[in-house]
Amino acid sequence: MRGIRGATTAEANTAEAITEATEELLKELTRLNSLDKEEICFAYFTTTHDLTAEFPAYAARRLGWLEVPLLCGHDMDVQLPNPRGVPMCIRILLLYNTAKPQSSMRFAYLRGAQAIKADLQSLKGSFIP
Repeated sequence: MRGIRGATTAEANTAEAITEATEELLKELTRLNSLDKEEICFAYFTTTHDLTAEFPAYAARRLGWLEVPLLCGHDMDVQLPNPRGVPMCIRILLLYNTAKPQSSMRFAYLRGAQAIKADLQSLKGSFIP
């Protein structure tokens, strides 16, 4: 089992904007990792507190993820400005059944969530032993 992360941002706090951004993210993660929805263990979505108009999991259902357990929640409310905080952000953590190594899993950070990826890159090599 492997974890796959991704994030994106919605253009507005509307059901349409949240669903559209989430669908785009899920399609990109599926493409990058050649996902088979039958092998997805579960998907956990979070949103920042400024997104309340729709559950991101609804986008997964629209894409046919009918057997996948889905859960939504809110991110921690860390006060902005914070270099690791991105407003209007939708995040996902997928657990996926595969024999591939974790290093072969591809994450996706779209739209304004690319700032998260930049922060992750800056941390590489700075781990405390």
